[in-house]
Amino acid sequence: MADSISLSDKLATFQDYWSPRTVTTFNDCDVMVVKVKGEFTWHKHDDTDDFFLVLKGHLDIELRDRTVTLGPGELYVVPKGVEHRPVAREEVHLMLIEPTGTPNTGDEATAAARKLA
Repeated sequence: MADSISLSDKLATFQDYWSPRTVTTFNDCDVMVVKVKGEFTWHKHDDTDDFFLVLKGHLDIELRDRTVTLGPGELYVVPKGVEHRPVAREEVHLMLIEPTGTPNTGDEATAAARKLA
């Protein structure tokens, strides 16, 4: 990587929600930014954990037995195989890290296409 990456600059390049943008890769993982608002679908990832770092706003990660609430600078890792649903009552900016090719819904058929920021 030749230069630093501004996550806020990358986030400023798009407006759509629930459509992660890859900003770089490392160790066969994508580092992504995404804007979210509203409720995502209940899903799980059978083969990998799900990493969420809030950059702006507040995010609820609903689990079947509880809700984890995150604010700016806070992160949570959903263990693989655990059903969860991110919910944003306002626009939230996130950084996500996951193995390259991981479908965001846990299912290739319903996953958002990968895009670069």
